[in-house]
Amino acid sequence: MRTLVVALCFGLLLAGYAWADSLNVRRVGQCGTPSTARGLAVVGDYAYIACHLAGLRVISVADPEHPSEVGYLGNLGAAATIAANGSYVYVGTSAYGLKIVSVTDPQHPVEVGSIKTPIEPAGLFAEEGYVYVADYDSGLRIISVFDPANPVEVGHCSTPGSCQCVAVVGDYAYAGDSDSGLAVVSVADRAHPTEIGHCATLGGAVGVAVAGSHAYVAGYMGGFRVVSISDPSHPSEVGNSGPGLANAVDVNGDKAYVGADFGGLRVISVADPPNPAEVGYYSLPEGVSGVVAAGEYIYLANSFDGLQILQYFESGIEESHQPLAQSRKLAATVIRNLPAGAVAFDAMGRRVVNLTPGIYFMWEEPLASSSKPQAVRKVVVTR
Repeated sequence: MRTLVVALCFGLLLAGYAWADSLNVRRVGQCGTPSTARGLAVVGDYAYIACHLAGLRVISVADPEHPSEVGYLGNLGAAATIAANGSYVYVGTSAYGLKIVSVTDPQHPVEVGSIKTPIEPAGLFAEEGYVYVADYDSGLRIISVFDPANPVEVGHCSTPGSCQCVAVVGDYAYAGDSDSGLAVVSVADRAHPTEIGHCATLGGAVGVAVAGSHAYVAGYMGGFRVVSISDPSHPSEVGNSGPGLANAVDVNGDKAYVGADFGGLRVISVADPPNPAEVGYYSLPEGVSGVVAAGEYIYLANSFDGLQILQYFESGIEESHQPLAQSRKLAATVIRNLPAGAVAFDAMGRRVVNLTPGIYFMWEEPLASSSKPQAVRKVVVTR
């Protein structure tokens, strides 16, 4: 009788938990924001969020399990996109164009300058002395910020449709156009930027990251696209991962991290760029508007949930695609390697260290930032 009671209680415990659908990715920490998280930049121990009507939020990520807001700057006018370089953060706003903010003291950010763009910034890229602005139908704008208090536009280049993102490497800017794809712009002479190449991509281009001789494009409904830029005058698509709502992208090493408008994060191996392969994911109910991969962590601007900090690991627990939060049924899981911190129990609720063929229940131990297990799974060991 006692054994039956233990098993019943254990089953009810499992039924009460909800978990994220994921593969090889775990959530490390989270910090909410007071308004919609629209853009993200990470420098050192700080994440900077363009937080729509709540302006700029500064979040310490020195302890990734316990990220916390340490400073903010409101009244910026619907913050929509963001970039950072050194001790300055650049915020694109719908009402006032580009805002320049000093974060020399991250706890007390201070606006030091601004400049209006013809429409409004949709995407930004900052490097020493210059900010490149994807300004929707007005194309690519280049702003000198050598004097942060007095920014000045020094050049611009039209794109075929609506310019929404930009990445710069050396003398080339890679501007994503939501209507036509990827434009390669020579910025060797910043006063006279010139489009020298173009590659049409399915769904256009709303996010772009560049690594080596390839540009990685978030093509919204066209999914994730890989473009060879070894010849900047003749960029060409060489691979893709198929359709899907790819909204933002960053690359770190041989992995691309793709944020979806609905669905969360996808991790794609680009070790062989013409043949990208999905190797992990983490589902989220709200859209992802910004992705930064830095060190061993992936940072997401997650619409209404603020900053999410995730971590990709090469092997672990593959969770079911079935949403189980409303069900008492436990879906089976394939176990590659038992990740650190994972705990297994048998059907009687007894902790198991050495797994032999049989049925088990497994969860990861509570994160330091949570009082609940992150995931629970029914596991069938066959050999």
